[in-house]
Amino acid sequence: MDDKDRGLITGEDGRTRCAWCGTDPFYMAYHDTEWGRPVTDDIRLFEKICLEGFQAGLSWLTILRKRENFRAAFAGFDYRAIARFTASDVDRLVADPGIIRHRGKIESTINNARRALDLEAEFGSLATYFWSHEPPPEARPDRFDAATLMAIAKTPESTALSKDLKRRGWSFVGPTTVYAFMQAMGLVNDHIEGCFCRAEVEALRDARST
Repeated sequence: MDDKDRGLITGEDGRTRCAWCGTDPFYMAYHDTEWGRPVTDDIRLFEKICLEGFQAGLSWLTILRKRENFRAAFAGFDYRAIARFTASDVDRLVADPGIIRHRGKIESTINNARRALDLEAEFGSLATYFWSHEPPPEARPDRFDAATLMAIAKTPESTALSKDLKRRGWSFVGPTTVYAFMQAMGLVNDHIEGCFCRAEVEALRDARST
C-alpha cells in the first residue's frame, strides 16, 4: 500500500504528513504546528469551536485563510468582550467582507460567548469543561489509518458533548462540528500512523496527563 492509499503525503522537505493538508505551505504549517496539539487556553478553545461553526458548508482552509480577519472582527475571540456585543455589532459584522457574513452564525458566536461565561463560572475554565469530555483510550480505534479515520465523522463522546452544549444554550455545535473541534484541539490524536506529527502529538498528550 503506497502513501496515497494510506492517507499520507510526503512533501518536498521529506516529511510524511496526513494527506488532507496537501502541498499548500499555509495548510501544511497548520497541520504541522497546530492541528491535534493539546490546547488548554480558553480563548483558543472558544475561537476554534466558533470557527468550526462558521465552517459548516465550507472548507476549513477557507476559514483558516480568514482567521486573522475573524480575530480582528471578534475581539480576538475574547468571549468576555463578545458577550457584550450588541445589535449594532451584528450589523457591523454582517457588513464585514473579511469574514463569513452569515447572520445566524454571527449571532450564534455572540450567544455562545455568553454561554461560555456560564461555563467558566460553573467549571472554572472552558478547558476544564471541554477536557472532561476527552475520550478514554479504550474508546479510540486500534488503528489510525485513512480508512478508519475517514469513517469517523462523530463519536459517542462528540455526540455527548454536543448534546450537553445544546442543553446549555449553545448553537452550531452539532456532533460532527464538535468532533472536528476535538480533533483540532488535541482531545483526540487523529494524525494518521506514518505522519511525523502523530508521535509528537501523543507525547504532548502524555505530558499533559502526567
